Amino acid sequence: MAKLRRIGVMTSGGDSPGMNPCVRAVVRTALSHDVEVYGIREGYAGMIRGEIIPMNARDVSGIIQQGGTILRTARSMEFKTKKGQREGIRQMNEFGIDGLVVIGGDGSLSGAHVLAEQGVAVVGVPGSIDNDIWGTSMSIGVDTAMNTILNAIDMLRDTASSHQRAFLVETMGRACGYLAVAAGITGGAELVLTPEIKVTVEEVAKEVEMAYMRGKAHCIIVVAEGASLKCTELKEALDAMDVGFHTRVTILGHIQRGGKPSAFDRLLATRMGMAAVEALLDGESDVMIGLQGQGMTTIPLADVIGRQRTINPEYLEMAHIMSL
Repeated sequence: MAKLRRIGVMTSGGDSPGMNPCVRAVVRTALSHDVEVYGIREGYAGMIRGEIIPMNARDVSGIIQQGGTILRTARSMEFKTKKGQREGIRQMNEFGIDGLVVIGGDGSLSGAHVLAEQGVAVVGVPGSIDNDIWGTSMSIGVDTAMNTILNAIDMLRDTASSHQRAFLVETMGRACGYLAVAAGITGGAELVLTPEIKVTVEEVAKEVEMAYMRGKAHCIIVVAEGASLKCTELKEALDAMDVGFHTRVTILGHIQRGGKPSAFDRLLATRMGMAAVEALLDGESDVMIGLQGQGMTTIPLADVIGRQRTINPEYLEMAHIMSL
């Protein structure tokens, strides 16, 4: 393989805290190897439009502590078409880009795989607060989102105890309940609802009523957005059933995506960004950087896309035991 002269870097799909430190690592690692770097704005949509800019070490100065992404991000239906893919590759060729780092979730990594199949040297980096990407024990942004949720639960418990109420706290997680169950364990929740395990209103009501009868001053229920029971409907049902506590709902929403990346996410993003550039320099392509154990490894994108990381069953058991 010919020596890389110029690589591109993009952030795509939903943003996650730590994307900026990763971009910073990609730029500075590449420059240290005398490889030019171009930033692609707004993901695949920007690639198609040719929104591609040169980046140097100063362009990424002071961004390690910033949430969001300086390259911005977007979703692109056009890139899912053959015409859109062809135009994106044409734009990269126009700028002389011969390697690409894609930072994002499952959809973004699927796009990276499509490019690799058409001859583009590409390495993916997992960025998703849901921690649902197969092949890595942690994705960029998960730790920061978890700390945001935990801070909210701690504050809600204060008012829940003061008024002797039950709080339904909705976290992100359409298909994976990692955030909910981990927040439930570390936040001392009485119950956790995830997409992976279906429960009935009656089962939830029984747990809440038992917490009340045990003399608890509050009841915190963490609900992943993809759980079979929705917060607003569950609140109405619990209040109608008279379980002891009056119920309130807090939907955390997109605040989970924002904020300064934690120390863990800054370090993880930096390690992954460096590893992505080094993989390209070593001639690897069509792979994703993953954290396995304490080390970085590469996983074929074909093995990653279409699969989903599942919750450790021990976590669910732990959440139940800790709620007693």
